[in-house]
Amino acid sequence: MDEPEMTEPTDSDLPALARDMVARHDMLPTGAVVLAMVSGGADSTALLRLLASGGIGQDMDVSVLHVNHLLRGQAADEDAAFVAELARSLGVPCRVVRYDVAAFAQEHGLNLEDAGRQVRYRLAAEEIDARCDMLGAPRPSGRVAVGHTLDDRVETFLMRVAKGAGAGGLTSLRPTRDRIVRPILGARRSDVVAYLEAGGHRWREDATNADTSRLRSLVRHDLVPVFESINPSFSTTLSRTIDLLADEDDLLADMAQAFSGDFVECQDSEVRFERSMMITLSRPMARRTVRTALLDAFPEASRLESHHIEALVDGLASEGFARDLPEGLRAYSEYGRMVVSRTGDDPQSLAPVLLDSDGITPVGDGEILVQRADPTDRTGGPDSIVIDADTVVGDLVAGWIRPGDRMQPLGMKGSRKLSDILVDTKVPRRQRDRVPVVRDRERIVWLAGVRMSEIHKVGPGTRNALRLTWRH
Repeated sequence: MDEPEMTEPTDSDLPALARDMVARHDMLPTGAVVLAMVSGGADSTALLRLLASGGIGQDMDVSVLHVNHLLRGQAADEDAAFVAELARSLGVPCRVVRYDVAAFAQEHGLNLEDAGRQVRYRLAAEEIDARCDMLGAPRPSGRVAVGHTLDDRVETFLMRVAKGAGAGGLTSLRPTRDRIVRPILGARRSDVVAYLEAGGHRWREDATNADTSRLRSLVRHDLVPVFESINPSFSTTLSRTIDLLADEDDLLADMAQAFSGDFVECQDSEVRFERSMMITLSRPMARRTVRTALLDAFPEASRLESHHIEALVDGLASEGFARDLPEGLRAYSEYGRMVVSRTGDDPQSLAPVLLDSDGITPVGDGEILVQRADPTDRTGGPDSIVIDADTVVGDLVAGWIRPGDRMQPLGMKGSRKLSDILVDTKVPRRQRDRVPVVRDRERIVWLAGVRMSEIHKVGPGTRNALRLTWRH
């Protein structure tokens, strides 16, 4: 950034516009802990001066964070020095962080703008938490103030229209979001410049802002003027439209959250949609409910695109639906539900383990307890059985299902495939590879938690018995 030439000062409504925005959205309660994100550009410089002067809030603790992206060499270093000196002159604590945004973008497959935004907000969250802790203030009471203006809001809307976005994307740059506040969102960039010039204040200008090979600059310099030639109040009118869209989007989001609570179950890193209920929703609401539930369970689901959500909504009507999704997620239908889980959670095949003859043996994500038992004891259930110890040939070993495995289930005359037993007993497909199989040297003794073998049951002639308990 370079320092701009000063021109004749003009009147500015910036303080009044900022006060109105802060009051309408209750952005800065008295005594708030506020972290200003300051790049050194006109918008953030004006924001910091308003905050430091008390013009838009009372008795606040104000501090500054500046992030040097290490992208523009000496110019970036000069920006950092400018911000540090500005903060010093205003008596505001300042932290400057140097962060290799290009390396972060490459590592995570992002463009530089997205990478820079992620880095800044992550660092801001850490900094405001630390500041609140130091001052003994509750973390949720902290505020991160950013210098977005009405021009930024309009540009972002048009960029997302060009690239495609739903209502949530089109209503971005809201006045408040969680702890983020935008006190000058109701002001034009011209209001900001007029305010700085009237006070004789300098700022830094980023030369890349004039580079129309970048989408935002193209929209700013070429597209917005076309709309303003049609309607001189275009930016103000569009902002009101965005507010209306945001209100309606909030209503639909609340409805989707309610449907998610009623129709969706999250358990063991899985999201389970009740298909019979979900298909009663209109398609737009089903889309929102699916996305809401997935975002609540999997942060990485934010990268799912619209066609992934559409495929999941289609899958709600299909008993045989299965689809791999980005970010290591997989969806499939199972016993009246559509399940979405992380594929990385699937267990790997493990070597068989010898069971302690009178103790506990870890097996997979649980353990099996072997104890001596009373031969007349008939208590228990699927997770705890009593077997005739004299029917066991050799040692007991726990492993996992092998292709073609069969056993004679308790109460039956013939043998059955273990895979069929699991289906018949409605063990979810997701969990079938987690079910331990207990064997002796010759036969399957127990499909743990599901069925034991008829051959190993206790009877009137049993003299020695063992209790096997599966804990998971």
